[in-house]
Formats: sequence, structure tokens, C-alpha cells
Amino acid sequence: MFDTMTMTKIVGSVCGALLFFLFGAWASQAIYGLGEGSKGEATLAYSVEGAETGAATTDTTAAAEPDFATLFASADATAGEAVFGKCKSCHKVDGANGTGPHLNGVVGRNHGAVEGFKYSDAMLAMQATVWTPEAINTFITSPKTAMPGTKMGFAGLAKAQDRANVIAYLSTLN
Repeated sequence: MFDTMTMTKIVGSVCGALLFFLFGAWASQAIYGLGEGSKGEATLAYSVEGAETGAATTDTTAAAEPDFATLFASADATAGEAVFGKCKSCHKVDGANGTGPHLNGVVGRNHGAVEGFKYSDAMLAMQATVWTPEAINTFITSPKTAMPGTKMGFAGLAKAQDRANVIAYLSTLN
């Protein structure tokens, strides 16, 4: 059953497969790897608007921004509707819940008050608190920092003017 030619074919196939995977790994490392001399630190090929990369970024932007009340007083609801496009994947404004609760009337509403939505324990603990423009600003700057334990996976909006515009837009939905 197993003669010399069959064994040669089997061994040759195994060696060929190993070489194929070895060269495939080498080629993918050359194309997608960090390069030689890298100590595991990578620079981003692109940046995602609204995503924050670290505490240093937050500290420098906070120091350079005017206070929220000034920004909110001059906020543009139309521009806020455009920025709200980042929120539409989870939040709806037609009164129906999506992945997140609907945001109709969120300004002035208590935390965790939308009927039929299953909130995180962190949000439910804040039910007695009202969503003021300032509270929304703090939350959407960095939800995980503002409310540890929240289900909201969004990184936040880095630009203060974008936050003010979105809150102005949400205020029109009351």
C-alpha cells in the first residue's frame, strides 16, 4: 500500500505546505508588520474624528477651549444635526429605541427615564439627575470616563463646538 513513491509524495506535500505558510507569514509581516526596530509601538495610519488617544490630548484641548456656556450660547443646531450623524447608528430621534434609547426630549429629562429601554446599572443609579446641557456635554466628551459602567461604547466627541452643536440640536427635539 505505501511504497516509496507514495511516502515521497506525502513528505513533499507536507514540506511544500510548511514552506507555503512560512512564506505567507513572512510576506504578511513585511506588508502589515510594524517594521524592524519597532518595540511594539505603532503609529496610526489614520485618525478617527471624535476618538481620543490619551489623557494628554484631553488636557491640552480642555485648556485651549472656551467654557461650555459660551459655546452653547452660540451653538448651531443645523451643524449639530450633521454631527448627530455619528450618533444615529445607536440613537433614534423618532421616539423609538435602537441600540441606545431614543433622544427625543433628552434635554431636561431624567437619566435612565425612557420606558422600555434596559439601562446599565450606572445609568440607573443616576435616575434622579436631570440631563442638563452641561451634563450631556460632560457625558459625550467621554462616556466611559464620565460614567464608569455605562453600556455606551462611543469614545466621545473631542471638539467642544461639536458637542455644543449636538446639544443645541437635541434641545430642538423637546
